[in-house]
Amino acid sequence: MNTGRTALPMLELVDVGCSPAALSDAMSAETATELARTLKALADPARLRVLSLVAGNDGREVCACDLTDPLGLSQPTVSHHLKVLVDAGFLQRDKRGVWAYYSLVPGALERVTDALPGGR
Repeated sequence: MNTGRTALPMLELVDVGCSPAALSDAMSAETATELARTLKALADPARLRVLSLVAGNDGREVCACDLTDPLGLSQPTVSHHLKVLVDAGFLQRDKRGVWAYYSLVPGALERVTDALPGGR
């Protein structure tokens, strides 16, 4: 019986399979854990602002006492954020008497961008 339909040609299925070689450049679990820990330190608006203030100070150190007003935070809160950034390796601390001065760790921000997929 002719229904007026034309038979469609059979398509050849090609098995492309998975390509594990394409995944060989993925970061290790250890690297991912360390990077997540580092990014967690950055995942706070106040800490990003601290980095911005310190980085924008033309390489000079910034006293912790000078950060409370621009951030609108109490001194203990600013100190907490500074400690997190020091522990994560973004800032270095120099204690002088009762005051602490902070500066960027050279290359710290670049190390984060380099570790991300497609970084630099």
